[in-house]
Amino acid sequence: MTHGPVGSMLTAMVTPFHADGSLDLDGAQELARHLVDKQANDGLILNGTTGESPTTTDQEKSDLVRAVRAAVGDDVHLVAGVGTYDTAHSVHLAREAAAAGASGLLVVSPYYSRPPQEGLLAHFRAVADATELPVITYDIPKRTGVSIDVETLVRLADHPRIVANKDAKGDLDAAQWAMRRTDLAWYSGDDILNLPLLSVGAHGFISVVGHIVGDRLAAMAQAFWAGRVQEALEMNRAMLPVYTGIFRTQGVILTKAALALQGLPGGPLRLPLIDATPEQIACLREDLRNAGVPFEVTA
Repeated sequence: MTHGPVGSMLTAMVTPFHADGSLDLDGAQELARHLVDKQANDGLILNGTTGESPTTTDQEKSDLVRAVRAAVGDDVHLVAGVGTYDTAHSVHLAREAAAAGASGLLVVSPYYSRPPQEGLLAHFRAVADATELPVITYDIPKRTGVSIDVETLVRLADHPRIVANKDAKGDLDAAQWAMRRTDLAWYSGDDILNLPLLSVGAHGFISVVGHIVGDRLAAMAQAFWAGRVQEALEMNRAMLPVYTGIFRTQGVILTKAALALQGLPGGPLRLPLIDATPEQIACLREDLRNAGVPFEVTA
């Protein structure tokens, strides 16, 4: 299936925790194997926002990469989130991720400080210069407060290790111009736009709902690339309740709730995120039923 430089179906994996909030490396290994073996993932994103990276230590981040690499072997693309709002810290995390066995880096725009475009350029280039690993820029202005302009992406694409962009900007105009003007591989980072972005040239998905419908996303992409557009459209429409349902509140919250319904590792969340309420879980069950996603009915 692989169309992009780090795979085509990648799930932004949650970080499993034990009941006491400590890192659950055994659970992470089990979940990673499930995503690869059962959910058709040819790559995984670790230590991203969905992995609750703001709440994990540098050591926990490295330990997670090492454990998951040991679980899935060398053939799976393993991309480590290393972006922060501190360039020096991001460089440090990039080097640590490379040493731990990552095969790529995901670098989100610096958040909160809202740097100008020249600051973004310098930030991404510094991280890309820190290792020999391929880098995916991550554009999600609704969280970071700043977007990566098309002109900035054009300039970033000149760097030999900046190879792709994760697009969660929700701007199909900008996406199409960036794809036209660069050779960056394009990944949908907003599940509701997975098929629309495929239709204008995206190489695959970096998905949250891939935890539970990764196999269906992979099949949809295959159908689209094979020219079976109506089939892909129908598959996409069938997944709409999942796209919407997982994000009725913060996505990690309901992703971990969905994994619990399926008997998979996830565990609690670390503050300031909180576990799903009974009412939210009841709504999630209905969303999963409407999308035909199997799960264990539990009290």
